[in-house]
Amino acid sequence: MLGPDVYVNASVALGSTPEQVARRVLGKDKKPKSTEWIFGWVERLLAKAPGFKVESLKAQLDLIKGLVEIVPLKEKLEDGDWVKGLLASAKAAGVQTVVTDHPDLADKTEQDGIRFLSTDAWLLEQTMPPPPPPKKK
Repeated sequence: MLGPDVYVNASVALGSTPEQVARRVLGKDKKPKSTEWIFGWVERLLAKAPGFKVESLKAQLDLIKGLVEIVPLKEKLEDGDWVKGLLASAKAAGVQTVVTDHPDLADKTEQDGIRFLSTDAWLLEQTMPPPPPPKKK
């Protein structure tokens, strides 16, 4: 699952690591899951992003939402708590990994069974070969 900051950075910084991650995740046969909580943040952050044209906001949100499956949250969340929001979103979507570059999550690797990865770490993980099978005894 992609965090709101990844969608925003991918929208305003073409060629950036977040944009590369978004390209790899979005547009596949199986749509990745997201929540309205995430898109509430995407909308607020894009509206404040320097250089992003506010008149393009609805079209950009519609484009991204067309590439994901929105799943409902099981609880009402406060807007400002990214950890709780991303954990609840991941659990609602049934995923174990959230990709985000949010500074509050930079030193967090896992909480409540959900892994947090930066866009750099996610890209590196995608290029690594799988581990060898265990040796037979």
